[in-house]
Amino acid sequence: MKAYKTLWILMFMVVTTSNVWAYGSSSSSKKACDKPKFSDFSPVNNAQVGAKSAFSFIASANTNPDSIVVTVKNQPVEVTITSKNQSFLVAGTLPDTLKGDFARINIAADGPNQCKGSDGWLVKIIE
Repeated sequence: MKAYKTLWILMFMVVTTSNVWAYGSSSSSKKACDKPKFSDFSPVNNAQVGAKSAFSFIASANTNPDSIVVTVKNQPVEVTITSKNQSFLVAGTLPDTLKGDFARINIAADGPNQCKGSDGWLVKIIE
């Protein structure tokens, strides 16, 4: 009879602890990741532009402006960042070495809680 009671106690403990694990602990729950977002790309996607053309986009307010990195065909591009209506206007110029080819303007930046955001768009660089 004692073994029978012990078995029931063990089964009860297994069921109880598995329910507790299903909910997780409060220390493991984190705030939701709020990634930076990018919009208002200029020139528009798949536009034909010349070398050294200007481009711009808007980065959301939760973007760390110091973390914004822009590359075109793996070449880093210098950008100017201006605060605009609780967001950031980012502007730059395409490298003069790119001609007669498609190029993707890549954006990467950090937001709060180490959340990383990325985006980009494609342009055709004509000669």
